[in-house]
Amino acid sequence: MAGWTFADLWEINADQLPDAAALVQDDRRVTWSQLDHRADGVAAWLLALGVSEQDKVAQYLYNCPEYLESMFATYKAGLVPVNTNYRYAEDELLYLWDNADAVAVVFHGTFAERISQLRDRLPKVRGWLWVDDGTGPCPPWATPYEDAATAKVERQRASWGRDGDHIYMLYTGGTTGMPKGVMWRQDDLVMLLAAQLGGGFPEHPDPETVRKMRTAPGPVALPACPLMHGTGALISMVTLTQAGCVVLLAERNYDPVELLDTVDREKVNIVVIVGDAFAKPMLRALDGEPGRWDLSSVMGMTSSGVMWSEETKEGLLRHHPAMMLMDGFSSSEALGMGMSVSGAGSTAHTASFQLGPNARVITEDGRFVEPGSGEIGMVGVGGRVPLGYYKDTEKSAGTFKLVDGVRYSIPGDFATVEADGSIRLLGRGSVCINTGGEKVFPEEVEEALKTHPAVADAVVVGVPDEKWGEAITALVEPAPGERPHADELIAHVKTRLAAFKAPKRALLVDTIGRAPNGKVDYKRCRAEAVEQV
Repeated sequence: MAGWTFADLWEINADQLPDAAALVQDDRRVTWSQLDHRADGVAAWLLALGVSEQDKVAQYLYNCPEYLESMFATYKAGLVPVNTNYRYAEDELLYLWDNADAVAVVFHGTFAERISQLRDRLPKVRGWLWVDDGTGPCPPWATPYEDAATAKVERQRASWGRDGDHIYMLYTGGTTGMPKGVMWRQDDLVMLLAAQLGGGFPEHPDPETVRKMRTAPGPVALPACPLMHGTGALISMVTLTQAGCVVLLAERNYDPVELLDTVDREKVNIVVIVGDAFAKPMLRALDGEPGRWDLSSVMGMTSSGVMWSEETKEGLLRHHPAMMLMDGFSSSEALGMGMSVSGAGSTAHTASFQLGPNARVITEDGRFVEPGSGEIGMVGVGGRVPLGYYKDTEKSAGTFKLVDGVRYSIPGDFATVEADGSIRLLGRGSVCINTGGEKVFPEEVEEALKTHPAVADAVVVGVPDEKWGEAITALVEPAPGERPHADELIAHVKTRLAAFKAPKRALLVDTIGRAPNGKVDYKRCRAEAVEQV
């Protein structure tokens, strides 16, 4: 084989550890042998549609074993899995599946009615695979997933075979604009992800080496975040690549008690969350019932993409001092930009990271920011990076750039480099606020606000203002039972940041309304702020 592929590696796991658990959700348990056979059935169904090499298969699913089974099936068949945000409205779904050139869609039954209204406008889609979730019968235009998954077929491999150049496509919406399909070579992802759990592979594929490594099951990981987003999907892929078991929560809305119950019951080793949005409710549950849950199996808890405050990390470590808390600074386009690691007695500061081995902070004119210089640049990562955005050469050229002869992925995150070489993350330039001639990054102000004990969550936006150009305005979701005054919150920010960065207004809201991956729709929040002021 030319380069590593996920299908080849996962099939080795099924051969070597057939009875080991691969997927768990509530009382459903799927062994590696069962995962392999069920993925073969779905792959055979896909190939029977008359697909071509690297055709795209959309996954319109909540977290469930079928998500990872169908992903395995696409890899077996030399096709491309395409994540679909289940919060999208009709126009967004149409755009995504058309832009991705999807030829098949695997979907939960609850979405059948919405899909029925879209099908006539999606002529490229040849097949619909219905996953029963108890919300109604299979529509006549779809095929029941179980019929495909339980078909008696041989191990599937398309006539075009498999190749490390085959891609995994991760659609990302970012903070602005329409979704973009980030194209990752499988070989690059295998090498990057395998190294994360200390199980790196040789540069050149050697299946026998992997077979000899597979003497016992790998780690048990629980992604509490959606598989439709990169954080959940990538940790699941690396866990399966290490012959581990992916444990999924059963409820479709985050419940910290369900998470803690599942960690205790399944003896989970790695818990994946989305910053304070997940960690704070978990900490409140632990503080409310200390000793209820056995967390001793947890070796690490990891987050990526949103703020995870120092205070919350310290609180979690009080309940399990032996675990490590790993706060990753990555994006869909750039893995390994930075990392902070916290343990008992050593908690990393909020938004402070050590640069990854292939990462640098790069100025707009293409220079590397010197530590302690105070200059602001954008974080970029070299080495194994995506091929670009699907069918978008202009945006690809804007993100993937040559610097000193090295190709870097530079998604747009601004940062400064401290004298000790660590970086202080400022935020995305796309939502930067220009106020009174100064540039202010919302995330920096949000982090300061969320250190106030009466604040559960906060978002900061710029609102048109005659005096300031843009007035920094905070939408604040109070902690349960709290009702902080705006002046108190503004004063609190001024104790942590320069006065010009403090909000001019602080507006209380019932909820920030974050997406399941913890991200914020800044456009919606700005409109809400404009309406209130």
